[in-house]
Amino acid sequence: MSFDLGIETFTQHLILWLSPLSFLCLAFGVAFLFKKARNRNLYILATILVLDIILYGNVGFYRFYTDFVTIPVLSQTSNFGDLGSSIAEILSWTDIFFFIDFFIVAIAIKLVKDQQDTFTFRKRFALASIAVAGLVFAVNLYYAEQERPQLLTRSFDRVLLVKNLGVYNYHLYDIYTQTKASTQRAMANSDELVEIQNYATANKASINEEMFGKYEGRNVIFVSMESLQSFVINQEMNGHIVTPFLNSLTQDKDTYYFSDFYHQTGLGKTSDSEFIVENGFLGSGNGAAFFTNGENTYTGMSGVLSDNGYYTSVLHPNNKSFWNRDRMYQSLGVDHFYDIDAYTIGEGQSVGWGMKDIPFFEQSAQILADSPQPFASRLITLTNHHPFELDEEDKLIPEYDSNSGTLNRYFQTVRYMDESLKVFFEQLKTQGIYDNSIIVMYGDHYGISELHHKAMAKYLGKEELTAYDHALLQSVPLFIHIPGSNDGQEITKTSGQIDIRPTVLHLLGISTANDVQFGDDLFSEEHDGIVPFRDGRIITSDYVFTQDVCYDRATGEEVEKAVCEPAFEKSGAVLNYSDQLISLDLLRFYEQHQDISPQTNTQ
Repeated sequence: MSFDLGIETFTQHLILWLSPLSFLCLAFGVAFLFKKARNRNLYILATILVLDIILYGNVGFYRFYTDFVTIPVLSQTSNFGDLGSSIAEILSWTDIFFFIDFFIVAIAIKLVKDQQDTFTFRKRFALASIAVAGLVFAVNLYYAEQERPQLLTRSFDRVLLVKNLGVYNYHLYDIYTQTKASTQRAMANSDELVEIQNYATANKASINEEMFGKYEGRNVIFVSMESLQSFVINQEMNGHIVTPFLNSLTQDKDTYYFSDFYHQTGLGKTSDSEFIVENGFLGSGNGAAFFTNGENTYTGMSGVLSDNGYYTSVLHPNNKSFWNRDRMYQSLGVDHFYDIDAYTIGEGQSVGWGMKDIPFFEQSAQILADSPQPFASRLITLTNHHPFELDEEDKLIPEYDSNSGTLNRYFQTVRYMDESLKVFFEQLKTQGIYDNSIIVMYGDHYGISELHHKAMAKYLGKEELTAYDHALLQSVPLFIHIPGSNDGQEITKTSGQIDIRPTVLHLLGISTANDVQFGDDLFSEEHDGIVPFRDGRIITSDYVFTQDVCYDRATGEEVEKAVCEPAFEKSGAVLNYSDQLISLDLLRFYEQHQDISPQTNTQ
């Protein structure tokens, strides 16, 4: 009732009923071992309360992230205080019913007289409960493996795990994998990095000789566009143009517009997009790598640019500790972080998550103008963030008219962000840094989750949205704007955030020949167009793989899974190797295995 697990077949329904029983038989079977009724009752109540909290915690988390809680996510509690209005948006007074069993049992303990029995009798019940738990779990796992072979070894999708194991067994599996990863990290050695580096080297696309180093020495300005999805680009909402400025860039002679580009983030959202762009491999499958592995060694793009004479910075008008950025940026080689303390926020210039985008860009342009050149700076916007609320004076278009307040408001905040980007370009020209810069703008992650499919279907003119539709809705825009290039065009090759790092470094003439990364230069003729997602989905120019089904991309029709296998193999390698690089901190061995340091290539 609370999760969209895609239950279709009779077997899937059977698994759904079986999956909680093994854990519950085990958890409550222990109660029989308590000799005193009072202790037994306290254990039962405590167990119910803990399980209710776990279940409801996943429900609330799913409403916001359409994903499930992991052990590392629990270390991210410092972020919760900043969620504010976003949390209020997903809560409901009816949620009290998630805890109704606790009150029913508490009343029953008071009213029902405890039966007198022997410890031997209770011990037999305890053993019987454990035996039933084992039997039910075996049956559950058998059917789960029939539905999804190699569920526990090849699945990167937590929805599939919960669908086939249940919430509680999934958490036991999560504890096991986290414990195993901690042990493996302590025992890791440089040989494991060699294997990954060999794979990365063998699968690198060739450089585009014409584009390599063409803009050497230019400033680079990255703009992370909060929650911006491609479905609003060059589109209208009830007759209102949503992104007039970005629309103009799609036709600009100085802009390369990538129209089939995808975010590849997981639970880390914006921080994941930063991680991917910096490193050229995917973020953690268990939480935000900014939190869980912030102290790791990385070969971040900021560090590479710094080694090549660039002043690197991040500008973001939020608390420096949000997403653990203050520590993570040090690991990535960022020279300076301009957080909220670097800005003057006047009356009416703040919104739920921090500073409004227009004053943020106005003040940021001045910061960039005062920075040493060449610089490479990343600006992170805030206004277009869930729950997408604006002051009246900032609403440039009316709301949409669907049954989703979230989608209705989304068009307004996107329109405001579009206007702020126009202001930013004007400010860059005023400050005299526009002409000598490369401006890279990309959507960081989705804004409208699958929980709003009914409203999205209405906007898109469809009866309903399928898993295939949802996968393609993960497209976010990428603009590489190079003033004076005069070669702008729309590029339709399928690509993802993992490709930004090598693309930008090559434009600046910086070699990535030795770098451990899995993306490809977007200007390379050998770019393969396979986009792996953190949850196991895959999109190529020909196929879409999602929820364990392979679709023909052109028709949306289901096809034999075998045709997706080549893409699945590469995606699996990228996911596995990304996980190993992060969880085992393998880049601490990197210096031992590179023949040359990243350097400016003079080809």
